[in-house]
Amino acid sequence: MLGLKLPTDPRWVNIVEKNIEDILTDHAFCEQKATSTAISLIVSFPEYTELVQEMIALVKEEISHFKMVHDKIIERGWTLGRDRRDDYVIQLLKFFPKGGSRTTQLVHRLLYAALIEARSCERFRLLSEELKEKELADFYRNLMVSEANHYTMFLGFARKYGNKKEVDTKWQQLLDYEAKIMSQLGNKETIHG
Repeated sequence: MLGLKLPTDPRWVNIVEKNIEDILTDHAFCEQKATSTAISLIVSFPEYTELVQEMIALVKEEISHFKMVHDKIIERGWTLGRDRRDDYVIQLLKFFPKGGSRTTQLVHRLLYAALIEARSCERFRLLSEELKEKELADFYRNLMVSEANHYTMFLGFARKYGNKKEVDTKWQQLLDYEAKIMSQLGNKETIHG
């Protein structure tokens, strides 16, 4: 369904289980960044009314997810740690060249967002199926459904605002590129690493 070319090695969950505090901190910041991305799309492309309406809803949803993860951190007696660099996103952003028309910039940002949401969904599915702690596994199962909806929404907007054939070609190229990135990751207690 997600079209990812390289699935996450299930052994990644073993790393997560030994570092629950770190994964929750990283996850909280991922939700915060997703909120910021939606706000940024509103600010950068206000003339796309349907996109703006969906991004308003997404801001509310993502910040509620941030709160849910933050609450999990508090429940465990921890405090939110500091944000760390996200090697996955840093590498991903190197795929498309800078510049281009406003439409091209929008399509590229939508494709990045779709891919990040797809990978998050895939990781949440793995956590929901493999984590030994049932309460946390259930938590990730519920979030997985939202991420799948976000992925399809972003990809749908990219196809709507860009040339569908070109968008689909770029999407496949981005998926291939992302698989190469993922072949070097999967050994950290981070959502994407």
